[in-house]
Amino acid sequence: MLQPLSKRFRYHFYGNRQTNTPGKPEWYLTQVLMWIGNSTTFMEEKIQPILDRAHATINARVELCRGLLTLVREKVAGDASRLLYDDALFCHLVEEVLQFEKELRSIHSYPPPLPGLLHLLLDDAVLQKWLTVEKKMALEKVDGMLSAEGAWISQYKDIRDMDELKSPDCAETFMTLLQVITDRYRPLPCPSAQLKFLELQKELVDDFRIRLTQVMKEESRCPLSPRYCAILNAVNYISTILTDWGDNVFFLQLQQAAVSLGDEAAVGGLGMMEMGRLASMETSLFEGLLALLDRLRGDMMGRLLDGIMRDITEKAKAYCQDRWFSHPSQHDLSAMTLSSSACPMMLCVRDSLLNLHQVLSLSLFQLAWQGLAERLDNFLYQEVVLSNHFSDGGAAQLQFDMTRNLFPLFGHYCKRPENFFKHVKEACIILCLNVGSAILLRNLIKESSSAEDTRDWTGRDDPSPQSALNELGVYYLAPCDVLILFNLRASWPGQ
Repeated sequence: MLQPLSKRFRYHFYGNRQTNTPGKPEWYLTQVLMWIGNSTTFMEEKIQPILDRAHATINARVELCRGLLTLVREKVAGDASRLLYDDALFCHLVEEVLQFEKELRSIHSYPPPLPGLLHLLLDDAVLQKWLTVEKKMALEKVDGMLSAEGAWISQYKDIRDMDELKSPDCAETFMTLLQVITDRYRPLPCPSAQLKFLELQKELVDDFRIRLTQVMKEESRCPLSPRYCAILNAVNYISTILTDWGDNVFFLQLQQAAVSLGDEAAVGGLGMMEMGRLASMETSLFEGLLALLDRLRGDMMGRLLDGIMRDITEKAKAYCQDRWFSHPSQHDLSAMTLSSSACPMMLCVRDSLLNLHQVLSLSLFQLAWQGLAERLDNFLYQEVVLSNHFSDGGAAQLQFDMTRNLFPLFGHYCKRPENFFKHVKEACIILCLNVGSAILLRNLIKESSSAEDTRDWTGRDDPSPQSALNELGVYYLAPCDVLILFNLRASWPGQ
């Protein structure tokens, strides 16, 4: 039954026939798949019953496939060796072999334990050529991605629900490229060969990270520019995808294979402890890359926040130098309003938050506004609170500016924004404390500090300074900080 098919195959796909074209392996591969498909019904309905009656443990359809595959293997092996020096034709042959294998297994149900064509791609020369060409073509595509006109624009920027990561087009295209490479080597029956491709992918990610770093340095003079933020989104997107890959079943299987094989390239020459964490799945094969990406993301976020704080600091100069010690009492005012010197600073903070919310991915924006709140809290505490003296009216004005104007700017993004301004919030509580309570608290703290060396404070009936502060809502500032703030009050009895 195979003999006439074998003759036809050799007639058409060997020698000087026009159908024997190195650039068209799909012609003979498709022909074999057609023969398999056209013969299936005949083999199952006519031949298989004969074998069953003879009690032969043979599957007629599978035996036909095995016979035809013998022809194809010989042809592919010969073509592959001849095409090692032609990148385009070699790549085409690999693609067609992979497609043939996929159809053979899925459509024609060829049993997985039986060899198909993929083992031909594991020949040392063929595999090395495949890896070399894969890397060469990937790097060429990366060059094109980064130089494209819309490289730093999100392709989903007009589709709100799909734009949570706000990844630029170059990053999306790059990760799609890596996914395509994965899809190509995933069917290979040899884990050590798959690990070689995984190592190639890691090299490509590191190369892309270096390219992003180079572009970032060019843009770092203006960290608020759309391109700088797009690079930051790209780094975050790649890190997010690699983290997901670390939990993917396929890559977890590769991880176990790398550990069992002791593959130095894949595991990166890790020590015993790191190898143990890798074996126990506490970490992933992408851990090294993720650490580098996290470092780049942290560096870029720091530059971004530094740039914003420079603008805010410039706008806040007048506010820092306000005459806080001479502000009139709030009882003398019909209604409190925002300090005029604070307006430029507040507008700058508001505009910065709106801009960050618009250009950064959701997870990055969370980091950005929280980082900005922390820096702003430290700045206001150092440059406004600790650098001035406050009358009762000045303290009340500062508290109004903070609680009714600054904190609500961050209230759009969390329920209790004041919790991100611990220094300023608690300083306002101390500065606005009525004179009687302030005197009692100051005396309690002073007595506590002088009594620490002579007796156990917990044995006294008086509350401890820390519990007294907690009752006022002060948890972050230490008693010594509170004493400093008391010294900044401009009006004390006897002064």
